[in-house]
Amino acid sequence: MKKKRFSLRQKNILTIVCTALLLSIAAISVSTYVFSREIDAEYEDRVTDLAETVGIAIDKGDAQRLKDRVEEIYDSVGSKVGSEYFGTPEYDEYISNFSDIESTRDYLSLKRTMRNILDANGVESIYIICIEPQDMKSLYLVDASDDPVQPGNIDPLYEENRRVIDDPEYGFPAYITNTKEYGWLISAGCPIYNDNGEVFAYTFVDISMNEVKKMQTEFRISLGVVLLLITIVMCIANIIVTDRMTVKPINTLANAASDYYKAQTFDDRENPETHTVFEHIDIHTGDEIESLSDAMKKMEQDINVYISNLTQVTAEKERIGAELNVATQIQADMLPRIFPPYPDRTEFDIYATMDPAKEVGGDFYDFFLIDDDHIGLVMADVSGKGVPAALFMVIAKTLIKNRAMMGGGPAEVLEYVNDQLCEGNEAELFVTVWLGIFTISTGKGLEANAGHEHPAIRRKDGSFELVITKHSMPVATMEGIPFRQSEFELHPGDTLFVYTDGVAEATNSDNELYGTDRMIGALNKNADAAPEELLRNVKGSVDSFVGEAPQFDDLTMLAFKYYGP
Repeated sequence: MKKKRFSLRQKNILTIVCTALLLSIAAISVSTYVFSREIDAEYEDRVTDLAETVGIAIDKGDAQRLKDRVEEIYDSVGSKVGSEYFGTPEYDEYISNFSDIESTRDYLSLKRTMRNILDANGVESIYIICIEPQDMKSLYLVDASDDPVQPGNIDPLYEENRRVIDDPEYGFPAYITNTKEYGWLISAGCPIYNDNGEVFAYTFVDISMNEVKKMQTEFRISLGVVLLLITIVMCIANIIVTDRMTVKPINTLANAASDYYKAQTFDDRENPETHTVFEHIDIHTGDEIESLSDAMKKMEQDINVYISNLTQVTAEKERIGAELNVATQIQADMLPRIFPPYPDRTEFDIYATMDPAKEVGGDFYDFFLIDDDHIGLVMADVSGKGVPAALFMVIAKTLIKNRAMMGGGPAEVLEYVNDQLCEGNEAELFVTVWLGIFTISTGKGLEANAGHEHPAIRRKDGSFELVITKHSMPVATMEGIPFRQSEFELHPGDTLFVYTDGVAEATNSDNELYGTDRMIGALNKNADAAPEELLRNVKGSVDSFVGEAPQFDDLTMLAFKYYGP
């Protein structure tokens, strides 16, 4: 399923709207919080001041006597009655014991003073309570509100207010409540001290906050409406400006890029300068988008020039590739490739392969009959790869074969070839060579190793083993150097195997070398096999070891099996 994509314009509108809404919500939240906090703080100060005013204005003697009378009745009949009995006959009977207190002078004096303060300040209620710490209850003494609570009325002492038991002077700091019965109220209590400086009761003031909360709600709604209108106007303005200054120019560049891509058919590149799209764009934003437009115009010009040059280079590369294919074929034709090469000769069997790392390689093998009783065997590796190594290989192969056909031992042949190759060798190439001249009738031969890999020989009914001999210097390193040669002998059933370093130094993806031990193991997989099968076993082993790693060196092998005269 294709993933749904949003255009730059859609993303821009969505970003602006979401940002504006978040900022508006944040502004409303902060504004209403600050407004509410300031209003609440003002009312907290007011209710606290009124509670302290009541505590100062009332007659403390009247309050003390009223408290003593109420507690006396409470201790005698109501210590086990709680607010959970409200509305029950038991509670009504308990309250009836306080009916005569409302007509006492103390009660009437306190209520009159409190009522005057209530009327003068327009508060909801003013009352006095005392605390019964052993029962965790608050006991009403006098209430001056329009709907007064009777003396002796009981309220539970809530958990957050129990601090007054341990610290009576702490009082009841201002707090806001919202109940179904009274709505929003802000309340505060102030301790009343007797002549001994002890707290014996608390004055309480309740102020209605319903209008305040209503005002806060209206403020929040008004602020939201105003900010919403401002947000809409700013969003529209921002979208228009951003669309004109950013989205539209970018879309213009994107469409131009798409048109330019479609124009690059590569079927009509005779006049690449005609494929101009960005040249006709006129963007003047004065910012990075204008710089991008200028860069795209310059890029278009450079690409057109590049494609024009690339067409020529491609044609030249195709020509060189065709020539390399011919060179590859020529190099392959220079090596013996028809097997068996001597069908009428039953004394031996021979097989060789060469797999170049590039189109042409620097490795080569050769074998040739010098006369009816002598055969020359060559395995060589030119330093470097590619065309230079291939040219040097052609010269070296020709010189070795021509000089060997004239007679002489391997050392003599290599000395001649070395001197010839050193002349004009400004590229400083060299070639490692193993050259053997083998007498077919006797099984004896001479070999010279000019810096090349050690050959491997398998005796009849035995296994392949490396034959370690002293090396001479590689050919074409220095004029006039001598070359060492040594004798070797093959018996009927023996097999000689020579190769280049591309076999032993084949590398896998872990940079691990194939090595001569694995090569000997592959040869001994079927040691008595014909030369062709031997080489196929080694090549298969190398390919399996290398895996997906690229071939970095030519891989050349030759096997010679001797059956005897």
